[in-house]
Parts: sequence; structure tokens; C-alpha cells
Amino acid sequence: MKSFDDLWVELSAKVESGEAGSGTVEAVRHGVHHVGKKVVEEAAEAWMAAEHESTERAAEEISQLLYHVQVLMLARGISLADVYRKL
Repeated sequence: MKSFDDLWVELSAKVESGEAGSGTVEAVRHGVHHVGKKVVEEAAEAWMAAEHESTERAAEEISQLLYHVQVLMLARGISLADVYRKL
């Protein structure tokens, strides 16, 4: 099991290295607009799963939302520290 911070380290390393074949790297290359649309889509799916599906399914959708939020952060050049300062 990985934490939010563990995921950040993993995704940051992929983007920094330009890991070949990485969907994360490809998404960041497509930019904020592309990734932002995925965040909106995943947010809706997380909401719908929380309203109408099992806890396990809701957790899965929320995990996908968290992943895409981190990809958006990477695409925009926002660090965890930037976000944590606002919490």
C-alpha cells in the first residue's frame, strides 16, 4: 500500500526521468488542459460511486481522482509543499 506522499515521489520520478511508455509522462506532456479534463471526469465518477456504489468501488474511484490530481500538479509545476501550505 502506498501513501499520497509515496505516490508523489513515484510520479515525480517518472516525469523527471521521462520514463518511456509512462501514461503519467504522456499526460503531463499533453498539459494542464488535458489533465484537468481527467480530474473533472474522475471527480464526477468518485462522487457517483460514493452515492450509488460500494465502499470498495468508491475508494477505487477516489484513488483515481487522487492520482489525476497529482498529475495535474506535475503538469502545472505545483509541489506537495505548495499544496500543504494551503491546507
